[in-house]
Amino acid sequence: MSGARTGLRRRILLGLLGYVIVLSVAVVVHGFVVNEHAESLVWQTLLDSEMDHLLELRERDPDYPWTNTRSLAFYDGRDPAGMPAPLRGVAPGVYDEIMIDGVERVALVREVDGRPLALALDITDLEEREFDMGLTMLGSTVTLVVLLCIAIGWSVNRLLKPLRDMAQSIGRLRPDQAGQRIDTPDSASAELVVIADALNDYLQRNDRFVERERVFIDSASHELRTPVAVIAGASEIALQQPGLPEPARGQLLRIQRTTREVEQLVSLLLVLAKDPARLARSSDHVALDQLIPEIVEDHRHLTRDKDLHLDIQALPPCEIIAPLPIVQVAIGNLLRNAIEHSDRGRITIRLERPATVVIDDPGHGMTPEEIAEIYARVARGGGRDGGGIGLDLISRLCEHLGWRLDFASDEGRGTTTTLRMAP
Repeated sequence: MSGARTGLRRRILLGLLGYVIVLSVAVVVHGFVVNEHAESLVWQTLLDSEMDHLLELRERDPDYPWTNTRSLAFYDGRDPAGMPAPLRGVAPGVYDEIMIDGVERVALVREVDGRPLALALDITDLEEREFDMGLTMLGSTVTLVVLLCIAIGWSVNRLLKPLRDMAQSIGRLRPDQAGQRIDTPDSASAELVVIADALNDYLQRNDRFVERERVFIDSASHELRTPVAVIAGASEIALQQPGLPEPARGQLLRIQRTTREVEQLVSLLLVLAKDPARLARSSDHVALDQLIPEIVEDHRHLTRDKDLHLDIQALPPCEIIAPLPIVQVAIGNLLRNAIEHSDRGRITIRLERPATVVIDDPGHGMTPEEIAEIYARVARGGGRDGGGIGLDLISRLCEHLGWRLDFASDEGRGTTTTLRMAP
């Protein structure tokens, strides 16, 4: 089973928020790179202009005295001791954010007549302002992202509300109610209208299909039960005739048993065709501790030609709510199956709580592969095999009613069949 699925709203929100965050980070990084490049150009231009002016003054007056100011200092490479350590031996160029005498500066180094000259500008105040501006930009970016998140969340809610309303309407559909439709508001998008129209068309076709099935089930229930009842009544009257030859009596008894089996099969098939909620309204209070002895007696004749004994063990009081014919069919056919696959010994039937019938037979048993094959046939809709109603149909009946049917067996050592009728 797959993990919990995330909602469309969450996916859209995460996608848009991720896009906003990535875009904001990209803008900030781009602004930082552009700022550093522009700053480098400004320092280059400013210091080059100042150095050119100084060299021009020295050309006019070789003894021109330079006086360092608080913000700008000049260093002549003729005196190595006078050149700050960070600028000694460096190649010509502009060097940003270097510390000279404990002050953060930007310096221009130029080689003139074989000796290095340097101009260093104090940028402490500028760096502090730049840091403050960076904090301001960061705060603005965070504020913008938060506002965009709020706007995106509101917009996504507005966009997805019609879809969410439609999903809730679909969730409220009841399979046992006809004439249900999905309504769309006038403001719905074209895509939602297409979805709603397609779903309404499906609901309409499903209503017609369900109606055909209901009519068929009602007709089949009447048309199938009537001839079966006629056959059962005729065979009952025929058995009461005096002087009936024994071979004819045997055949009439066979007709009676087959008629009962057909009645059970019809009842089971009709139950499988109905919704479990409808079945619950037409169920009976069934006392299993009283019903099981009757079912055992009805099947005892199947052991006449075998060295088999049917033993009823513990039958604590137990009552369930279920269709009586279906309970008889389920227990009876599991007992029939145990008798058909056993030759000698004892078949025990017991009742456990809650509403659990256990049948132990001394039959041929089944391998794990054969048990798995029974469940596989049920899963893929396999057919019957053997007499009576097959295990496949009984298993499908249990699944339909919320019951559970289990087999435990070893080949050659018999089978334990457990029917749990408590959902």
